[in-house]
Amino acid sequence: MSFSSEVKEELSKLNSFGILNLLYAELYGYMLSENTKIVKNKVNFSTNNEYNINRFGKMLSKINIEYKIKIQGKNYVITFDKKLLSFENMYFDTQEDKRAVIRGAFMGGGSINNPDNKYHLEITLNSKENREFIRELLNEFDIITKSLDRKNGASIYIKDAEIISNFLAIIGANTAVIRYEEIRVIKDKRNNINRIVNCETANLNKTIEASVLQIQAINLLKSNKKFNKLPDTLKEIAELRLANPDANLVELGQMLNVPIGKSGVNHRLNKIMKIAEELKK
Repeated sequence: MSFSSEVKEELSKLNSFGILNLLYAELYGYMLSENTKIVKNKVNFSTNNEYNINRFGKMLSKINIEYKIKIQGKNYVITFDKKLLSFENMYFDTQEDKRAVIRGAFMGGGSINNPDNKYHLEITLNSKENREFIRELLNEFDIITKSLDRKNGASIYIKDAEIISNFLAIIGANTAVIRYEEIRVIKDKRNNINRIVNCETANLNKTIEASVLQIQAINLLKSNKKFNKLPDTLKEIAELRLANPDANLVELGQMLNVPIGKSGVNHRLNKIMKIAEELKK
């Protein structure tokens, strides 16, 4: 089961039918989704999620609206008369009302990626006006979304992991929030480890590349009988470099009879490199 289906399964089991206004608010959210179509005064809601269709049907039954469910391909389609569902004189003013509208819109036309793959939540609405309405509701909860225009509607989406987590909490998917955060923490730790390993690998590669060039320069000086003419400080660091090709500058500095820091070692090796370069001219 996808993470998106798990979230909708959890939401489908929420017991929010006791308060009529919340029920109507959630139904209103469903009606705004791209998957809800009105054809010849018939409302058709389509979904491939059985938990979703069951919740929608239970809400209609709660307010005594007769409906039919049929299967079209991989989708469940629920149909009822538009005139039976009226939102006149309904006001969705409270925070709970607004959460219910948002929940309905997500159930009707929303999806969320498994956070182990990428952070992405999207809700597709059946018009730009309805998209902006949902965006305004979400803004009241400090949920900032981006929008897209689509051929058959318009959508909002979120790519920020923390905002997605907050969104799930707002619509009542508390178990999903916990799982989402667990996956996110593990993923972030794994990414941090990978960054550290990549950084250390890059630094090691730089050390090896520099060491190869330094050894080539030292061997060039030796083959041209210029090595013994070097100052003792340069000869000492050169011999250490030949004996320890994998050592970094700090480590080389600590091996000297009189230890010096990284910059001092770098200065001496650069002098050797410069003298070798002069020989090549």
